[in-house]
Amino acid sequence: MINKLKQKENYITLVIHSTDNSFGFGYRKNNNLESDELFIKKFDNDLCNNLINDLNKFISKENLHKVNKISVSLGPANFNASRLIVVLARTISQQINCPLDSFSSFEIMAKRIASKNNIFTNNQSFWIYKKLKRKGFIAGKYEICHPEKKPSHLVIRETVLPKVFEELESKELVFEATYDDKEDLKELLNLSNKGLLNTNVNSWQKVLPLYLISPIN
Repeated sequence: MINKLKQKENYITLVIHSTDNSFGFGYRKNNNLESDELFIKKFDNDLCNNLINDLNKFISKENLHKVNKISVSLGPANFNASRLIVVLARTISQQINCPLDSFSSFEIMAKRIASKNNIFTNNQSFWIYKKLKRKGFIAGKYEICHPEKKPSHLVIRETVLPKVFEELESKELVFEATYDDKEDLKELLNLSNKGLLNTNVNSWQKVLPLYLISPIN
């Protein structure tokens, strides 16, 4: 299915992402970076309805039917937004019969954090964490698998999916999670296009948000 779609002259990758206080959409045509279109918006009082309305304004029906791959961020981020964007991504994937894959928010920001801190050593591991309001941390572990000195060429693998820790006692490098709407949407587009052949049309069934903590924490 993917191979047939990939052979078409026009195909589109659609991504949906959320942070602690915003959400965004992005799409890329034929894996051409110059074709990137992005939409970013802060949360409002009616996120559920406005999420769908804003998507309809962002991408035309014609382009939506050209989408051959959707990718979504799973969190950790705003609890309600993560749930809503995953539901939206699953629904679109099922309706237009295209693959859906997903990445944690920490995995999406990992290359940016590694580049900012000049971490280029092969097999160098580091952690990304987010402090919880009450007690503990959410943290995930990442490893540089490709020791290129150009940030755009770095390959980073998520070795520990973000989960809750009472304390962070790692002797490895540790960096605080920092969201960047524009850069993270672009990186999600990059990750989605790199994995273009690695998913199937029924993959939406396996994509679920990261529910690491209760909504009140």
